[in-house]
Formats: sequence, structure tokens, C-alpha cells
Amino acid sequence: MLNQLTISELTAKLATREVSSRAATQACLDQIQRVDEQLHAFISHDAAAALAQADAADQAIASGATHTQQPLLGVPVALKDVIAVKGQPLTCGSKILGQFISPYDATVTERLKAAGAILLGRANLDEFAMGSSTENSAFGTSRNPWDPSRIPGGSSGGSAVAVVADECFAALGSDTGGSIRQPASHCGCVGLKPTYGRVSRYGLVAFASSLDQIGCFAKNTRDTATMLGVISGHDPRDSTSVPQPVPDYAAGLTGDIKGLKIGLVKEYMIGGLAVEVKHAIEAAMQQLAKLGAEIVEVSLPHTDYAVATYYILATAEASANLARFDGIRYGARVDGADSIQLYSKTRGAGFGSEVKRRIILGTYVLSSGYYDAYYLRAQKVRTLIRNDFLKAFEKVDAIAAPTSPTAAFKIGEKSDDPLQMYLSDIYTISANLAGIPGLSVPCGFTGNSQPSTLNPQPRLPIGLQLLGQPFGEETILRIAHAFEQSTDWHKAKP
Repeated sequence: MLNQLTISELTAKLATREVSSRAATQACLDQIQRVDEQLHAFISHDAAAALAQADAADQAIASGATHTQQPLLGVPVALKDVIAVKGQPLTCGSKILGQFISPYDATVTERLKAAGAILLGRANLDEFAMGSSTENSAFGTSRNPWDPSRIPGGSSGGSAVAVVADECFAALGSDTGGSIRQPASHCGCVGLKPTYGRVSRYGLVAFASSLDQIGCFAKNTRDTATMLGVISGHDPRDSTSVPQPVPDYAAGLTGDIKGLKIGLVKEYMIGGLAVEVKHAIEAAMQQLAKLGAEIVEVSLPHTDYAVATYYILATAEASANLARFDGIRYGARVDGADSIQLYSKTRGAGFGSEVKRRIILGTYVLSSGYYDAYYLRAQKVRTLIRNDFLKAFEKVDAIAAPTSPTAAFKIGEKSDDPLQMYLSDIYTISANLAGIPGLSVPCGFTGNSQPSTLNPQPRLPIGLQLLGQPFGEETILRIAHAFEQSTDWHKAKP
């Protein structure tokens, strides 16, 4: 099955013209036809446009174009429906943008096109990227390929599902508090959130501008390195984009991690962590030690304040960013007797309950009399959290942690308890507050076998999270790759 290949396997076959991009794209479209009614990874996809792009890629290869020049030439990828693609829907998983078509390309979209990628479709997500389960989409819940009664994680759940279910070869997502790493962990693929400023946010619909970062999902670490190399780099259209040189990430995958110091966070390996997840992380650390890394205990003393800090800052920024959706300039419109009524009716009908909850919370913490007590104090705590990481990185080259406290939970299990849902991101949000890169790589499963009458517990993926120094993506990719080379977790298929 062509769609089950990795990017590196596919590009090798495309280069020798053993297979065509049209055949690979058709294989993905056929898989979407087979499984997506159940899994709902995509909000929309355009088969005709994808096949036209594939034919153009095949012509380019026939004319002498190489994958050295265009690393993704002929490779079908999906984009989270919060990243602009000219002429394609840009719904953000929300009714308020249900009919909106993007008039321009995001910078990452331009870079994918320049690299020769086939843009397959728009991946499902929690509305405006607000959620940890992809249950908040106005277009229906995405489902975990390992057990469709369970969540795939969020908010980039559709992107993770599409990669793991072989509906595409890789996908882009956005990560504001774990929205790439957590679905990667729950679905069993590699997910990378780069350093804040490494990848341009131009064309990403903003949730929380100081936390959002575009990243990627892929079937293994090498493919992730290829994707990151394509989308990284300075962009003058994004004032937060950093003019830092982009290394050859794939070339850095040497398999050698001897002498690297990896910190295990003592605050993360305590209460609230599921036993099977704890055992999988401990086994992964033993494996890294066998490969020659030195495991060191590190402390991030302000960890307990991360969730509260994040939900003050993220909601405050969301309330400001989402003010533009007013029914007047673009998007859905519900008429009212005057502009205030039009505004309130449009937003009332257009936004889902989680988005409304966060706008209200964010507006409250920014309001007169509460700004200093909440928002300003949260900014100060954010600095303390960042300093915790910088201090830990004086002793270690990277930090290891669980990606999520549990494996994927049942759909609906936490819908009525927003606080429990927010705690799903307890191990991922600190990286966004600190602006550092983070990656999730498969490291185990719950259950010892496939579910049966004797063992009804389904086999669900567990992710190991690796956190790096600012612009230290090369190091965490190298560690993940070495781990991957010595284990088979990433090869398992649902």
C-alpha cells in the first residue's frame, strides 16, 4: 500500500519513477474514502485539485526536478484548518467561518508548495484550536484510529489521525499548549512543536499569539526533520519570526547520543500520572541510558502554577484575537436591530461553548480592577517558569517527560468537566509558556495485547516528550531518532 510508506520511502520511489505522485495521492484519497467517514480526520478535501498537483509533480520529476531541490516533491500532506491556503476553506472548526474561503496563502503553505508538496485537504480541529480532544469542532468529533470510541487528542486531532490512519504522509498542526504533542502521543506518531519564532505564524489564525506555533506530524523522526526543514526560517511578514539559520535537521540524525545529558523532571513523575504511562516513560529512560545518554533528575519548581498561568494568558489573548469575528467584516452574520445586537447574535450563534467560555474568562482577567491581579501576575509567573527551564538546561542537553498523564480517554468522558480536560495538557503547556521546542515520540502502549474477551482493555499509544533548549530542535530530533532506531513502537499500526 503506497499510502503506508514514509516520506523518505516514497521520495526514493518517486525519484526513480518506480511509482508516481498521482498513484500515491490516489492511494491517500482511496484511504480517505475507506476510513474517514468513521475517523473524521478531514473537514474537507479536494480530490481533483490534489490529483492536478500530483500530475504537475510527476511532470517536474520527469523533467529532472530532484528531491534535493524540493524535499516534498509529490508528497501528499494535510493542513490543520487554521492555516491559510488560498482558494481553500479556512473554517477553524467554527460555524462563524463555515463558508469562509482564504484569500491568501500562509507562509508555511507557500513553503510546502515551493517544496513540491501535494496539499490534500483541511484537517479537523477543536474550534479555533481551543481544546484537548477535537470534540469541540463544529464539524464533528475526530476519532482515535486505535479505538474509535476514544478521542485522538486536540486541538490538532484531525492532523494526527490523518497521519496515523495513512490518509496522508505528514500534516501540519498548531501547538498553543500541547495541541501537536498530545494528539501525537494519543494516536502514536511523531509530533513536533518548534521553538517560538522558528516557524512563521503569518497565515495562522491566532488563538493566543504569544503561545501559538505551527509544527508538524509525521510517521517517524526522519520525516519530521524533513518537514521542519521545509517550514522553518525567518519571515519578515511575522514580527515574532526570528532570523536564525535553519540547520539540516535530517543530517543531524546520526543515531549517536552517547554523552548527552537528559533530564527527567521530578515534578512530572508523581500524582496524576497513570501507572502504565509511568512504566513506559521509565522504560524509555532506561533505553536512552543503554544508548549512552546520562539520565539526570532535574527540577522545575514552578510546575504547579503552569496550568493556571496558561489559562489566564491564553484566554486573555484569545478574547482580544477573536474580537475581529463580529459579523461585519467577514464570516457568518446574524442580523440584529442595531450593531450591538448584530454583534452579540452573530457571536452567540457562531461560537461554540468552549470558545465562549474562554472569551468570557479572558475578558474578565483583562478587565479593569482584575488586570494586575490576574494577567500581570501570570506574566510574572511565566517568567519564573521560563527561568526554571533555562536553569535546568545549564545541567542537561534535553529534558524528558510524559507527553500526557493518561492514554486517550473515551469520547464524552471529560466534556462536562472543563478543569479535568484542561489538566490533560499539564505536561505540555510549560513548553509554550517558555517558548522552547517539544516533541512527542511513541514509547509504548497500554495493555499487553489486542483487546479480547479476556483482555477488554484496548491497546493505546503512549508518548515520550522531549523538550529542548531554545532553537534546540536538532538535539531532541537526534535523541528521538536514536530511541526510534532501537525500538519498534513507531512501526505499530492500528
